[in-house]
Amino acid sequence: MNAIDKQLQLQPNRRMSYIMTMIILSLLFIWSITAIHFENVSASGTKIAKNIFVGLLNPDWSLIMNVTTEGIPYLLIETMAIAFLGTIVGALLAIPLAFLSASTIVPKPIAFIVRFLLIMIRTIPAIVYGLMFIRVTGPGPFAGVLTMSLTSIGMLSKLYVDVIEDLDKNILESMEAIGCTLMEKIRFGIWPQLTALFTSIVIYRFDMNLRDATVLGLVGAGGIGAPLIFAMNSYKWSEVGAILLGLVVLILLVEYISNRARTKLVKG
Repeated sequence: MNAIDKQLQLQPNRRMSYIMTMIILSLLFIWSITAIHFENVSASGTKIAKNIFVGLLNPDWSLIMNVTTEGIPYLLIETMAIAFLGTIVGALLAIPLAFLSASTIVPKPIAFIVRFLLIMIRTIPAIVYGLMFIRVTGPGPFAGVLTMSLTSIGMLSKLYVDVIEDLDKNILESMEAIGCTLMEKIRFGIWPQLTALFTSIVIYRFDMNLRDATVLGLVGAGGIGAPLIFAMNSYKWSEVGAILLGLVVLILLVEYISNRARTKLVKG
């Protein structure tokens, strides 16, 4: 018996664990299928589905060409503005919170408290924040901006922390050895290394906020979501098709530009 065979015999046999994993996944899949009930699909439901499909393929071009405040171009710009402003505000507020939650920068008790606060912020869905801010500020774009800002803080802070803690600690140790203060370490030793990565993260978050802003419009937080839900409730599927067409074009355009920008920032 050669050395390779001996080494293979010493390795643990994971066959049983693989079998148990497949059995558990199969049981979960079967259990999930029980939630599907085809008997609830009626003839009227099939007809409605057909009307939806026809409407989506025949969008209302008058809405797309409408340049007033009720037209799709204006609503798309408003949605993008909500996402952009919310991302910028959240990105700026997330920077100090990220440094306060980085255990390599501040004492661990402080980092733990700030991280717990950020976890609490990320736990609540964006649509819940939207409903809360609508009660405070009333329906409109301002509620959407506040929601985007708060939800961005939670995610951006977490991603910022991952970048901060992956930095070379030798730079911090050298600056600490020569007597640099905390702010000096951040300003001259850390921040120049983080600019490109932070910008890439912010662009990625803006891409996500653009989609979330559409959903927030469904609850009255401004943007194109409100006309979308009104058109769906009124069974105006050609208007729904026009709105969705505008959203698809906008999201594809923003995603293309953001991917190019992030690639250039990260790879140089």
